[in-house]
Amino acid sequence: MLDKLSLKTLLLELSLVLIVASVIGFFFHQPAIAIIIGLLGLLGWHFKQLLRLSHWLWMDRSMTPPSGRGSWEPLFYGLLLMQQRNKRRRSELRSLIQRFRSGAESLPDALVLVTEEGNIFWCNGLAQHLLGLRWPEDNGQNIQNLLRYPEFARYLQQRQFAQPLVQSLNNGQQVEFRVMPYSDQQWLIVGRDVSQIHQLENMRRNFFANVSHELRTPLTVLQGYLEMLEGGAMPPASQQKALSSMQAQTHRMAELVKQLLTLSKIEATPAYEMRQHIDIPRLLEQVYQDAIALSDGRHQLVYDVDQSLTVRGNEEQLRSALSNLVFNAINHTPNGTKITIRWQKIPSGAEFTVSDNGPGIAPEHLSRLTERFYRVDGSRSRHSGGSGLGLAIVKHALSHHGSKLRIESQPHSQTRFSFQLGKSHILSDE
Repeated sequence: MLDKLSLKTLLLELSLVLIVASVIGFFFHQPAIAIIIGLLGLLGWHFKQLLRLSHWLWMDRSMTPPSGRGSWEPLFYGLLLMQQRNKRRRSELRSLIQRFRSGAESLPDALVLVTEEGNIFWCNGLAQHLLGLRWPEDNGQNIQNLLRYPEFARYLQQRQFAQPLVQSLNNGQQVEFRVMPYSDQQWLIVGRDVSQIHQLENMRRNFFANVSHELRTPLTVLQGYLEMLEGGAMPPASQQKALSSMQAQTHRMAELVKQLLTLSKIEATPAYEMRQHIDIPRLLEQVYQDAIALSDGRHQLVYDVDQSLTVRGNEEQLRSALSNLVFNAINHTPNGTKITIRWQKIPSGAEFTVSDNGPGIAPEHLSRLTERFYRVDGSRSRHSGGSGLGLAIVKHALSHHGSKLRIESQPHSQTRFSFQLGKSHILSDE
């Protein structure tokens, strides 16, 4: 291995030239001229090596420096070692950048690297999907030209990054932006999709508002009657009516709490409880007998059930779904309505249907019927004791069984509620 160039090497090289020139000059009796010619030759040789080095640096495309002799050999060899070290360093840097980008691609957030002026020089895949950026087409583009939101532009201009910015995008998504300066005149912009969090927050607010509203009316009735009874201002003939009304309001609140607990229990049911063997015909027989008692002869009930069709799932959830669909048909249809309860095998599995020839439901209500506390006719539902939670319970119970509630209605003609269970739930096939 060659050592680095030293003064000793240069002096030895110079001494060798002088000795050779002196010997030659001694034979020709011109030592001074020979020494001068030798020094000029040495200088010319160094000039030639400098030109070779300059040509390699500026003109030659080869990555390997030229070979050298004498004092130039360690210089060229040192350049070769430096090239090899730089090559290894570049390889390590490429590997490091690749690992960084792979890690950034796996993050659940959109990442955009920009200059202090906002010019993009890298973004990950989620930024392209969530923010609509394109890479590498948008390289060098100003992010404010691509995300045209006044609040976002002010956020970047004010440079008050202690608090995040929640921005509503044109596609309806809610994105939380955080900006972190991480080097001189460079920013890391992190975008997180918080649409679901906002949706859950809105649902929570609506839920508490609806529960408060549902409980306010019966509590007001109870409070009014209790004040009248306490003050002795109620005639004895009206006390029985007041007690009956309070009992009805108490029952309504108890039923509301019961349905809320049922809904909460359904949402928290673990997966291992979804493999029970369920005798649907037996469940439907119980529901049918309860429906006869509830209808009290006011409706024409048709019962069509395949007695051999059993399934796998959660018995309590399916009981809630079946009973809610049947009891809703009785509670929300006028006297004389024909109600058909059907449980039959179909090519794709099994289907449960509750249909009636009542007044039907207007099309604008169909998509919202499974929302919590939603009522087509609030006054009629309250009169019949409905809380607006029945179909929400059905929706969640069926979702755990890989099914969806299907609602079809023709005003003044027919209404049909149905759901299907796939072949994987059918036990009779096994």
